[in-house]
Amino acid sequence: MTRIIDRYIILEVLKTAFGVTGILVLILVGNQLARVLGRAASDRLPKDAVLEFMGLTTLGYLGILIPAAFFISAMLALGRMYRDNEMAALSATGFGMRHLYRPLMLTALPVAVLLAWLSFDLLPWAAGEAERVKAEGRRQMQLSALEPGGFRTASQGRLVVHTQGRGEGDEVTGVFIQHREDDVVEVATAARGELRQNGSDNLLILKDGVRYAGVPGTTGFRIARFREHGVPVPTPELDMGNDPQERAPTRELMESGNPDYKAELHWRISGPVSIIVLTLLAVPLSRSNPREGRYGRLALGILAYFMYTNLIWVARLAIERGYLPAWLGFWWVHLLMAAVALILVKAHYGAFRVRAAT
Repeated sequence: MTRIIDRYIILEVLKTAFGVTGILVLILVGNQLARVLGRAASDRLPKDAVLEFMGLTTLGYLGILIPAAFFISAMLALGRMYRDNEMAALSATGFGMRHLYRPLMLTALPVAVLLAWLSFDLLPWAAGEAERVKAEGRRQMQLSALEPGGFRTASQGRLVVHTQGRGEGDEVTGVFIQHREDDVVEVATAARGELRQNGSDNLLILKDGVRYAGVPGTTGFRIARFREHGVPVPTPELDMGNDPQERAPTRELMESGNPDYKAELHWRISGPVSIIVLTLLAVPLSRSNPREGRYGRLALGILAYFMYTNLIWVARLAIERGYLPAWLGFWWVHLLMAAVALILVKAHYGAFRVRAAT
């Protein structure tokens, strides 16, 4: 059974956590929206894929947002209690710094379990889906060569298509197409054209036009008029991008001996572990005098958080480049920060240790 004061502290931390997480997500979504809309405007992402891609990438950042939000929330909740003299009243009844860890850990452990599920299962899936949406979007943009206006390229620049406007249905008018294969250049112009599916391939059907073929700089060009002429448009392969370890299942990371995969495995483990370590840090770092205000120690806490995350990034790079053994992982970073937290607790514990009321 949790005590009344434990339930009170848990509720304060959770209320603050929901607010802080919401603010961080809104900031992230605003930043993502600007970037994704920029990609859509530059024709690197279809408009109908914007929301899906933004949702998946935002989901992928939860592994970073949740530890930061929980740590800030714990510091804000405890800081308010110091500011309102609630902690002074509790210490008079024998409630010291060590007693704060019970409600905080009761809150931190379920959050760590949730984050473990996200890091091991959901976030790799979200990363893979985001890359798939981005790759599929790029492929669709390459295949959208019939959009009027501008010059569209495909097949690594070997195919160039330009259309002037739209006709009836799916047809476009004023089609210009150039295809280069080694030294031979084929140029065709047509009054009308449309893109048709031919099994797994795509055909650009030109109607009522002229075709020129030959080697530039020579006189051996062939000219032919046609009523209908099909030009194959190769379907680009899906390029899933770099960093496959971010999309790999956790079991695959555990079985692999690749340093990049081992670094990714320790990165996923670091999220749930950091929740516990940050909880240890939040208690001594949030200790303040009532005159300091609610945010008196928040800057110090944020500085400690950035030091923690930067050390994790350093450890990840060291494992990827072979400077640290994979078995060591990020554990030395977690143990170092936990030791700092214990030192701070020991340094400040005397100010909160009072005889328990009998």
